Amino acid sequence: MKRPKTATRIWILTACILFSFVAVQTAAAGDGKLRERLRDRLQQKSAEGDGMFSEDAGGSCADHYAKIDRRIKSGGDRLIGSPPDVKDVAYGTHERQRFDVYLPKGEAARGGPAPMILMAHGGGWCVGDKSLKSTVQNKVARWTAKGFVVASTNYPMLTHGRDALAQAHEVAAAAAFLQKNAGQWGGDSTKLILMGHSAGAHLVSLVGTAKDIRDAAGMQDVLGVVSIDAGATDLEMQMPKVLPFLKVRYTEAFGADPARWPQMSPFHRLDKTSAPWLGICSTTRPDKPCEQSEAYVQKSLALGIPAAMLALPKGHGKLNSELGQKGSYTDSVEKFMASLDTEVAARLR
Repeated sequence: MKRPKTATRIWILTACILFSFVAVQTAAAGDGKLRERLRDRLQQKSAEGDGMFSEDAGGSCADHYAKIDRRIKSGGDRLIGSPPDVKDVAYGTHERQRFDVYLPKGEAARGGPAPMILMAHGGGWCVGDKSLKSTVQNKVARWTAKGFVVASTNYPMLTHGRDALAQAHEVAAAAAFLQKNAGQWGGDSTKLILMGHSAGAHLVSLVGTAKDIRDAAGMQDVLGVVSIDAGATDLEMQMPKVLPFLKVRYTEAFGADPARWPQMSPFHRLDKTSAPWLGICSTTRPDKPCEQSEAYVQKSLALGIPAAMLALPKGHGKLNSELGQKGSYTDSVEKFMASLDTEVAARLR
């Protein structure tokens, strides 16, 4: 039996409306998922440090600290790395004078006193956290499996009244505490490698070069320093080319008086007591940190101190988050680490 024309038109119209409704709902759901992915990526980039090179990172440290702190909290567990074996070891009384400890795993845990790595997070001397996935996840997985004790430290920020020089003293205090208590975690106090990203890379480099900072904290010598894309290795070279929206941040960290910059500049603090150094640098950054790394290496070698540069076409955050992943990048870093000590070399084989 044929359907009446009017009924047919109503059926077609109803089908079209239903199809359109489903299509709109599907698109809305897709847009919602896309927005969620974009929001997560923004939080991840901010936490990793890529945000340092967008205008979103501009302004005062107080404003930026509040903004990124909210993002990290809203990101929740998605941004946090594996839980540490020992959490929040206090090296002072301030809430940010804390580090986490990750112990050797499996067969590697039975190899006697372990070499140690101390990681300092980045974030423009203003933000960041020791527990972020980008800071610890791949590094911890790689090196605890090879028999290393890995510690990741927080330190007070600009908003807590510490400029970059004071923060270097904080990192040195964390290193000294780790060395003095190494036996608690099966570590070897004489085999410590300092590692840091971005602002943290500047700080560990400054500690590695400046004997007075190490002595003030009561540190022993360190085997070497791995600097992951520092932007302030040579402050006299860096300050004139700081991106306009970051000028306030750098002024808060280092001050406006050029006469003070050399004491906070790893390049200028280099002397014959400084530690061996690897400068990892991004060739895609607009402020060209590899120029500073190259100058540092040449001066260090002239003093008879081993140093090398690893220039890679990776973004600022990727250099941090991908270190520890299997591949040529991690292999190159481990080649430097192995050159520092025979026990380190044996564990990296």
